[in-house]
Amino acid sequence: MIDWIARVAGAQPAPRRALDLAMGRGRHALPLARAAFDTFGVDIRFDAVRDAVVSAAAEGFVVRGWCADLTRHPLPPGRFDLIVVSRYLQRDLFRSIADTLKTGGVLLYETFTTAQLAHGVGPRSPDHLLLPGELRGAFADLEILFYEEVISPEAVARLAAKK
Repeated sequence: MIDWIARVAGAQPAPRRALDLAMGRGRHALPLARAAFDTFGVDIRFDAVRDAVVSAAAEGFVVRGWCADLTRHPLPPGRFDLIVVSRYLQRDLFRSIADTLKTGGVLLYETFTTAQLAHGVGPRSPDHLLLPGELRGAFADLEILFYEEVISPEAVARLAAKK
C-alpha cells in the first residue's frame, strides 16, 4: 500500500509532506517516514505523539509530532501532499482536511460506519460512526480515486481522493 501511495503522491515535488491525523503511536506515520515522506503526525494524546516520534528516531527517521486538540488548533491550509486518517471521525474537520491538502494531494480515509453496531464491538456513539455514503459526500469536491463501504470483517468506509 505504501508503494501505491508513494507513486500517487510521487508526482509532487520533494519534499513530499504527509500528515497522519489522529496518529496515535504512529501506525501510519512510521511507514510513511520509511517511504521518504517528510512526515508529520497530530494527536491529542502527548504520550502517543512522544512514542511515535521516539520510535521513528530509533529507526533513524524523523516524524514531526504535534500534540493538539484540532477543535482549538486548525490545520494549516495547502500544506500536505498526503493525509492519512484511520479509525477517527471528527466531522467538523472534513473541510479543514480537504483544505490542508496541496493541489494534487491525496487523502486516504478509513473509519467505521453505523453498520459496525451489528458487530457488537467498536464504537457505539453516532458521533464516531459514519452514515452510509457520508464519507464520499463529505469529500465530493475532491476527485474520488477509490471508495468502498464494507460490512465484514468490520463495517468501514474507505476513501482515496485527490485534490
